[in-house]
Amino acid sequence: MNRWLLFVCTFIGIVTSPAQQPLQLVWSDEFNGPANAPPDPAKWTYDLGNNNGWGNRELENYTKDLANAHTDGKGNLVIHAEPIKSETPPPPVAPAYTSARIKTQGLFAADPGGRVEARVKIPAGAGMWPAFWMLGNSFNNRNWPQCGEIDIMESIGKEPSINHGSLHGPGYSGGKPKTAIYTLLDGRKFADDFHTFAIDWTPTSVTFYVDDIAYNTVHDTDIPAGTQWVFNQPFFLLLNVAVGGNFAGPVGEDTVFPQEMLVDYVRVYKRQVQQ
Repeated sequence: MNRWLLFVCTFIGIVTSPAQQPLQLVWSDEFNGPANAPPDPAKWTYDLGNNNGWGNRELENYTKDLANAHTDGKGNLVIHAEPIKSETPPPPVAPAYTSARIKTQGLFAADPGGRVEARVKIPAGAGMWPAFWMLGNSFNNRNWPQCGEIDIMESIGKEPSINHGSLHGPGYSGGKPKTAIYTLLDGRKFADDFHTFAIDWTPTSVTFYVDDIAYNTVHDTDIPAGTQWVFNQPFFLLLNVAVGGNFAGPVGEDTVFPQEMLVDYVRVYKRQVQQ
């Protein structure tokens, strides 16, 4: 190949392949706090309560108690779910478990044009529903799905080898998102070890990864006709462990509590366009 052709090919690759452009870390949490310390309040805040099952008949009550969200002194965030001790069985949508849902809302929002990733070891057992996800910065408790939702890691205990990567927007949300699954091979389970869940994100596309393997890309041209692409705006980050609900299903009789999700890190990168 002559030098001119090599130059042209290289230039085209730089312009048309964002995933090959260098990354600059712009925000992270390595969770290196001491044992039993809360998540960094400069980076994370909380969703609290049961909120009538969070629209999905979930069974957890989210708290900001150290028991439910803390660093372990070993470089991990722990989100801890356990039953509420009560002699009276709760009604179907009343909280039966405590857990935590932390978010960067009001503190940090990622912009399209980079990579968002977390290294996570999820809990195990039917009825467990851990997630690493994002909501549009316009979210105001009333404007979902218009604000947009990106589910980077969403796994349910009855499917221990499967991760769901999904986009929810106006006209393609709830039970009809733009979604795909990644399945571990050889019967391995996500709860057995840490895995890295990520997206590469541009104003017009989202690519989903597990352990650096791309398994789905959604473009702004892939959404249903007449609907709106809402992923060209800043999004804030969330980590949580839900219990039960319409998607996760009932808690299994053999699901042992407490259950914990361990998060090694969360990192947000911006891509540097080479000239």
